[in-house]
Amino acid sequence: MDERQGLNALQKITVLIVDDHPIIREGLRKLLEMEDDIVVISEAGTGQQALEIARQAQPDVVLLDINLPNLNGLQVAAQLKADRNHTAVVLLTAYDDEEQILHAMRAGASAYCPKDIEMDRLLDVIRQVSRGNYVIGGKIYNERGVQDWLSNRVEALAGPYVVDNGEHFVPLSPREMEILRCVTRGLSNKEIAQELGISHQTVKNHMTSILDKLKVQDRTQAAVYALQRGWVRMSDYQRPTEE
Repeated sequence: MDERQGLNALQKITVLIVDDHPIIREGLRKLLEMEDDIVVISEAGTGQQALEIARQAQPDVVLLDINLPNLNGLQVAAQLKADRNHTAVVLLTAYDDEEQILHAMRAGASAYCPKDIEMDRLLDVIRQVSRGNYVIGGKIYNERGVQDWLSNRVEALAGPYVVDNGEHFVPLSPREMEILRCVTRGLSNKEIAQELGISHQTVKNHMTSILDKLKVQDRTQAAVYALQRGWVRMSDYQRPTEE
């Protein structure tokens, strides 16, 4: 390998592909590996696997489906952000609206893309986020720009609504997401408390917070909200038990 080849190899963007459908992972891998500046270092089929690989391999970019077994894409993005992991997360989803984009970017994503995005655009997104930029709706932002975008959208969508920690319109915490997943499996508060090893009152408190944050009236509406956005999987769904 000559000096130029060695330099090109060092400059390649390392990518982790995360989707629970092997055929989608294979298709993305083949397309990405046609690019001289991109190398796919690994694949994962669940959120937990994605988190473990990202922590160990430290890829430049993770292509991450939102609707995953174990942990969903929002949870993975939030955990990587909490870890201060410098991997850029590109969330891919079939559900595309401004509210979901806001959740994704606040969770720690660098870009949010619909699954039907054209390959050339996806490649551009990967290159942009690998440089530390953010991509929302086809527009490129730096760190300051994305913070301004978030502030503006928070005010537009949430208005005066404020949650307990003083922030507007935040995604659910990991514990709240865990409880919401239990709700969509049809578990009662008592059953959730037993499964998670917490008190019945703690579950009730979390449920109140979940309903407030999602601006819904009851557990069924919360479950539908989560299903529509791919936060939980339809295959696990059972009608929620009303308390």
